[in-house]
Order: sequence, then structure tokens, then C-alpha cells
Amino acid sequence: MPAGSFVMGDSSGDRHPVDGEVPLHEVALEAFTMDATTVTNDDFARFTSATGYVTEAESFGVSAVFHLAVSAPPQDLGGRSPATPWWIGVRGADWRHPGGRDSSIDDLGTHPVTHVSWHDALAYCDWAGRRLPTEAEWEYAARGGLDRATYPWGDEEVDHGGWRANIWQGTFPTSNTVEDGFATTAPARWFAPNSFGIWQSVGNVWEWCADWFSPNYYRASPREDPRGPATGRGRVMRGGSYLCHASYCNRYRNSARSQNTPDSSMGNAGFRTVGISG
Repeated sequence: MPAGSFVMGDSSGDRHPVDGEVPLHEVALEAFTMDATTVTNDDFARFTSATGYVTEAESFGVSAVFHLAVSAPPQDLGGRSPATPWWIGVRGADWRHPGGRDSSIDDLGTHPVTHVSWHDALAYCDWAGRRLPTEAEWEYAARGGLDRATYPWGDEEVDHGGWRANIWQGTFPTSNTVEDGFATTAPARWFAPNSFGIWQSVGNVWEWCADWFSPNYYRASPREDPRGPATGRGRVMRGGSYLCHASYCNRYRNSARSQNTPDSSMGNAGFRTVGISG
């Protein structure tokens, strides 16, 4: 990614007030390198094979699976949150078994790894000699030089002239028409990259960033290389996922923000890395 500055935050008015996508503010970054894609199952398999690393989902014995993606016996299914009943805690769900113990990644080597926590992503980075991107680095790379644009390709909608990202189609959360070809994850190199060569920064899977999350951070963010607040409860996640839909979660935008606790894992979140020297 070339050195440069950009306007960080939501310019289109699509923001969620609780996410803190405003105020708009200028950010300047030095040049850095970033993975063209999210870390894939094949990438993560090489890491675990070399290190014997056990993910938090494997240690806890449970991870969150979208209800239509479950592939597990009934006795493995746990409770649902009243606020998000489409998520099920599934015993035996992990990065090797994204739908539960009856699923596998045998044909998903080039798909993004999922069911990895922020801690798991950090462990991979340590092994690879890389690090997680800051939230500012992530947004700068996702924009691909298109300042104030809604999406990596501009302001046209995701389905304009053919599908440009992997999101939900149909009626969320009960009926997915799969018009873009994917009910869950797509291969990491699918659709078209942005002008910086970054593939699928929006849609497909949420991506962990290095920063702690605060909805008020933009009010005090420095102009030069912001790194997020010093403390917090959740870590920033960016980009949305295959479950995003305009009727529920229109966070498949360059500026959209979300967060989760660093030990959380789920079937629609992964990560990409940047170079330490960046």
C-alpha cells in the first residue's frame, strides 16, 4: 500500500450510530504491505501443522454457527441468543469443521479460515512474522485510493452489473437465494480485487483488526497512523460478511465498523495480515 492520506469514516450516510463511523477525519499513513487476501484454510493448516497450535474454539469445544450452515447432530446444538437467534453455539465447530462435527474443509482450502478468535489471529501473525492491520490501515487498503467511496469499487451497489461481493440475498435470516453463488464463504480470490490489488475486503468474512474498539474514538483520533484506544472490551472487526444484508446489516462498506471480544469465534470471521515493518 503506498503512503498517503484519506478521509476515514462514513460519507454516504449509511452508518449505524452505535458503530461510531463519524466524525469524518483525515488520516495519513506510511507505506505498508498487506495480504492480498484473507488467510485461507490452507494457510492456517500450514501454521497449525508447523506449531501444533490449538484454537480457542477447539479449546472451548464450541463455536458460533449460522443456523442454516449447521452440519452437526442435534445433541451438539446449544442455545441461541434472543437478540440473534440465527446463531447457534455448536459443540465441535471449529476451523476444520465450520458447520459442526459433520462438516469439513476438504474442498475449502482456498476459502478464508473461520472460527478463529482475535487471539488465534495474533498467534498466526507471530508465526508468520506479520501483524494484524490497524483499523486505519484496513480502511485505507479497502478503499483502494477511492476517497469517500462507499465500496472498494466505488458507489454502485453490490449487484450493479453483476455481483461484486459475497453477501446475503433474499430474506434474512430465513431464505438465501444465493444469487452470488455462495451460501457461506467464497474462495478468497473471487469477484474482482480493488485498485490496490486487495481481494474481498467487503463481504465474505469479517476481518479482525489490531485495535480495541470504541464508538467515540474518531473524536480523538490522531491524524498520523492512528492505533485505536489504549483499552477496551472488544477488538475491531471490518468488512462485513456473507450474512450482511441491507435489511439487517449493511456493514459491507469501506467505513463500516463492528467489534467482538478477542476470545470470540464464529463461522463468518477471519483475518488478513500486514508486514511488521509497515
